Order: sequence, then C-alpha cells, then structure tokens
Amino acid sequence: MRAATDTDESLPQKHTLAEDALAVASGTLLISVGIAFFTTAGLLTGGTAGLAFLLHYATGIGFGPLFFVLNLPFYWLAWRKLGVAFTVKTFIAVALLSALTTLQPQLLAFASLQPVYAALVGGLITGTGFLILFRHKCSLGGIGVLALWLQDRFGWRAGKVQMGVDCAIVLLALFSIEPMRVLYSILGAVALNLVLAINHRPGRYLGM
Repeated sequence: MRAATDTDESLPQKHTLAEDALAVASGTLLISVGIAFFTTAGLLTGGTAGLAFLLHYATGIGFGPLFFVLNLPFYWLAWRKLGVAFTVKTFIAVALLSALTTLQPQLLAFASLQPVYAALVGGLITGTGFLILFRHKCSLGGIGVLALWLQDRFGWRAGKVQMGVDCAIVLLALFSIEPMRVLYSILGAVALNLVLAINHRPGRYLGM
C-alpha cells in the first residue's frame, strides 16, 4: 500500500493566504447582498446581525456601525478559544461587511421584494456566504464564534446551534415588530441555517 505523503490529495489541504483573502471578500459580499434582501423587505435575521437590525429599526443608526460595535466583545472568545488567525480574519470580515452595508445603498437597490421570496433567497444567499467563511476558519463574530467553538469542542453542528439562537433572537422582535414580519424573518433564519446544517458538518470538508 502506498504511504501517504504531505502532498497526498487525500489529506486535508491548508488554504493559502490568497485563498483565505478571496474567501473573506466573496463571503462577506454575498452576506451583504442577503442583508440587502432583508432590509428592503423590512425583515430581520439572527445573531448580532439580528440585534443590529433591531437597533437600526428602533434608532435609525446605520446597520454597519451597530454591527461592528456589537461584535467587539466576542473577539475575546475568538482569540482565546479559536486562535489568532481566526480572530484576525473575523475582524477583517466584520469590518468589511460593515463597510459594504454602509456603501451598498449607493450600489444596489430593489424597487420592491415580496417578503417570502426575500426571506428564502436572502437566507440562502447569506447562508452560502457564511458557509464560505466557516470553511476558511472565519466568521462574522457574535453567535458564529460561539457556534464554531461548540462544534469544534463538543461536535455540536454549528448550523443547528446558530439556528436555535437565531430564531430566539428573531422572536424577541415580537415586542416591536408586527408578527407577520417576524414570521417571514424566522423563515429567512431557517433558510440561512439549513445551508450550514446540511453543508458544514464535522469531517465533511477537508480544507484547513
């Protein structure tokens, strides 16, 4: 039997710096497009993004700055539990998404979006963006950091953990947003996290 070597394609292949950079850029760009779907339809999402949406709707402050500030406390967990490289990539991704969502109204606009369509398509696009980031050992901070650590530590699927937390956060919106918009938002959160639950399982992806 042929012995495995460092160049054996059956072994996990470490991503290059260029591949990581492209993944962070493309993943955050996809997520920013998904967020455009949600904001146009007046929907929410989960995690720190969901909290940023709630504060945005309540105060009028831009989503980008709120999202950046809310993620700051989670960098400690990322640094301690997931390493320096993960934390740096996550910080860059959060900063990039904050910038993209601030500039995006000048680049992308929808005349109207049907809420169910916006929830499903926006959720799938956003979930794909998260999947790209997760597979390159990166996240957008917040609950994503916690979900990835729990998957690495205990084998809990990141998609399922994040889905539960996301739905709980969206339900909090019942105190300030009409129920139908909350229902559509839950649909979007489920679509987003199904992408992760199906495609981001321990041992399924060999990239490092």
